[in-house]
Amino acid sequence: MPAECFTCPARTAAVSCPQSAARAGVSLQDLASDTALTKDHPQRPLNFTPEIQRATAEEVPYKDGPATMKVLLLKDPKEDDDRGQDPYIRELGLYGLEATLIPVLSFEFLSLPSFSEKLSHPEGYGGLIFTSPRAVEAVKLCLEKANKTEAWETSLKEKWNSKSVYVVGNATASLVSKIGLDPEGENCGNAEKLAEYICSRESSALPLLFPCGNLKRETLPRMLKDKGVPMESITVYQTIPHPGIQGNLNSYYSQQFVAIGPTTARALAAQGLPVSCTAESPTPRALAAGIRTALQPHRC
Repeated sequence: MPAECFTCPARTAAVSCPQSAARAGVSLQDLASDTALTKDHPQRPLNFTPEIQRATAEEVPYKDGPATMKVLLLKDPKEDDDRGQDPYIRELGLYGLEATLIPVLSFEFLSLPSFSEKLSHPEGYGGLIFTSPRAVEAVKLCLEKANKTEAWETSLKEKWNSKSVYVVGNATASLVSKIGLDPEGENCGNAEKLAEYICSRESSALPLLFPCGNLKRETLPRMLKDKGVPMESITVYQTIPHPGIQGNLNSYYSQQFVAIGPTTARALAAQGLPVSCTAESPTPRALAAGIRTALQPHRC
């Protein structure tokens, strides 16, 4: 997830997606649960810790001196597979910024029986499209709930791998690989570029199966439709607010915002929040550089 940035004399905060931008600009009461919920598993946790994560200058040495600025990142913590630390915390620490992560969103899974049935019939589809980690999590839940893990390992996985499995982003690609599928297109960077990639390769008359969230943008479906590439989408999760965000935000006085990309920047602007800088690319390093630049006298 990307980020937006609030600052005061000793503090800066960053937010990770357009939905987070909206949460920062509107009322934050009546927030929901700190776990991902499903209709059948009301307390099913996702693979992230709801606790606030922090990194100080002592934990991540700053090459030019100790941390002097605190940064609040509105995103759920994710550990880097190689270093066991959230990559945003690590990169911000290298710039002398003391980072705190607070989850903003939770997720409720939907339509799992229907999705499970579709996963059981790969012969009816030309491939899969994953544009979020939650959609991959929905696959795992379907296999567990329907006791189809063995069938997946012995035959279904191989049948899906005989088709294309398109993904956006390295994080989603990594999760797709962990369930035994072979992703492609992860370097496209966004849905529009992935759609172009898919359209340049697809010739099957069978639809691509697209598990998605309730807040998905219509860019990819529209582009595929315009190019005559059949696609069948199914909403497998919905986004809900995370609890505790208002109390934590109240401890940070916000003046500046740094957006992870143009979509987040537009969402912030729509909420009347000033964007001091937009990261050059949606990566931890680019965000850290953007925040550091925004704090300089001439900014960006």
